[in-house]
Amino acid sequence: MKWETAPSSYISNSSSWMMEDSLKSTIWSHVENKLFENALAKFDKDAPDRWQRVAEMVPGKTVADVTIYKCLVWTPHI
Repeated sequence: MKWETAPSSYISNSSSWMMEDSLKSTIWSHVENKLFENALAKFDKDAPDRWQRVAEMVPGKTVADVTIYKCLVWTPHI
């Protein structure tokens, strides 16, 4: 059996694309932060589908992006 590898240009381009995509979801603008804060105020912790609703109020952010907040705030401190 012969294994073929992707050309190095393909690998670096795809890695760059993945990195750019990752940065877009982790770097938040001032406007995105404000939209996020407003969404948190609108949908309290008991709201059904809270994180889905919050994500819908911040264009370009996913449920995974906005639930990072939950991990940061509600993680028990040792």
